[in-house]
Amino acid sequence: MFMGEYNHTVDAKGRLIVPSKFREQLGDEFVVTKGLDGCLFVYENSEWKSFEEKLHALPLTNANARKFSRFFMAGAAPCEMDKQGRTLIPATLREFAQMKKEVVLTGMADRIEIWSKEKWIENNSYDEEDMDEIAASMQELGLSI
Repeated sequence: MFMGEYNHTVDAKGRLIVPSKFREQLGDEFVVTKGLDGCLFVYENSEWKSFEEKLHALPLTNANARKFSRFFMAGAAPCEMDKQGRTLIPATLREFAQMKKEVVLTGMADRIEIWSKEKWIENNSYDEEDMDEIAASMQELGLSI
């Protein structure tokens, strides 16, 4: 299970050092794709396979299902880790996530999210009132604290 928040940088060649706590779980090869809210999703190969199967099961006759599948599948790229724990993030994915230099990697149980530092701050700054409201809506979805 991936968890935690880590600040890192992308070098001039587009390489990112993957936090050591994530490396062991990811293995040498994994998948990076477009994510929701302007971040990138990183999946360990077996998790990606499971997600891919769910996408494949969506009905082709549903326009939203086709768009949803296309978003994740067309944006997906197999990636490898080098001996220094770095991976090259493809330019199209760096552009999508507006990654310049500073990034935030977050563990989200079954995946890792990679955010540009600016987008992370913009999308993930909550005050106590916001979290109370969000917590109440999660209870409606069956999650209680």
